[in-house]
Amino acid sequence: MLIVDDFSVCPWPGERSIVTIGAYDGLHVGHRTIIDKVVERAKREGSKSVLVTFDRHPASLVRPESAPKLLTDHEQKIELLRGTGLDAVAVVRFDAEQAAESPQDFVTRVLVTGLGVAHIIVGSDFHFGRGRAGNVELLTTLGQRSDAEFTVEPVTLIPGHTGVTASSTEIRRLLTAGNIADANVMLGRPFELRGVVAHGDARGRTIGFPTANIEVPSTMCVPGDGVYAAWYVRPGTDRPLPAAVNIGRRPTFYENAPVSLIEAHVIDGPSDPTHLDLYGETAHVRFVARLRGEQKFSGLDELKAQLVHDIAAARTALNQG
Repeated sequence: MLIVDDFSVCPWPGERSIVTIGAYDGLHVGHRTIIDKVVERAKREGSKSVLVTFDRHPASLVRPESAPKLLTDHEQKIELLRGTGLDAVAVVRFDAEQAAESPQDFVTRVLVTGLGVAHIIVGSDFHFGRGRAGNVELLTTLGQRSDAEFTVEPVTLIPGHTGVTASSTEIRRLLTAGNIADANVMLGRPFELRGVVAHGDARGRTIGFPTANIEVPSTMCVPGDGVYAAWYVRPGTDRPLPAAVNIGRRPTFYENAPVSLIEAHVIDGPSDPTHLDLYGETAHVRFVARLRGEQKFSGLDELKAQLVHDIAAARTALNQG
């Protein structure tokens, strides 16, 4: 899959492309429906299949105070796109200059000159360009110009088995509520968080349940507080390790912790976490099931007894998944 970031000249001179455009955060099943249409049509017509996206979510610049938490960072999104069959992903740098570009100029510079677009497939509610002034109607009008000559196909996604159409907004809501099961259905895969393993207070190790304290960027969406069954993947390996993950403020030990922490206990791992040599690594945590909400326990004995149950439940959930 080719990565395109220079739109001054088309990378496939003389050939045309079938294009879709968007932030594509999460690469959920609705996104995949549109991408599949792009790939299938491009193969049928002997054209290039291309997804146009941005190096950051546009809202992070134009309305940072209300920008949505991300389901996938840019690196993960590109990794997922490599498995879709697309010929190319065009990455537009989204800065102040790009935010000020008119829809008409964007179409000419990126789609016509840069990609040789012949056909565009986007969601029926698609908006783009300065002030979100561009839409399907404007794209259609611009495509009828003699110097452009492309067509536009709006796609309306239908609700899935839950009665709700898959969307990044709905998946964020589900994750925040701790509803991993439905979020994963909409994603078409387990939700994955990536973060660096940092030193914590080592309390888990002292009670016989060592954990990796995972620090994720504040821009990422994090599941609601609770205990989860998950797969823990170390960098450079393909073997997922079973884990029980706690997200929360640890009310048994702290009255008013300012933020929730993400702590992963690798099931059946060494009793000392240093033997796993996880510190400083970037962990990939794939959430499979929510086991329970966060609780405050009367003391260490009650907590340890519950952790034994949590680990058994996590093992069962992962074996079933």
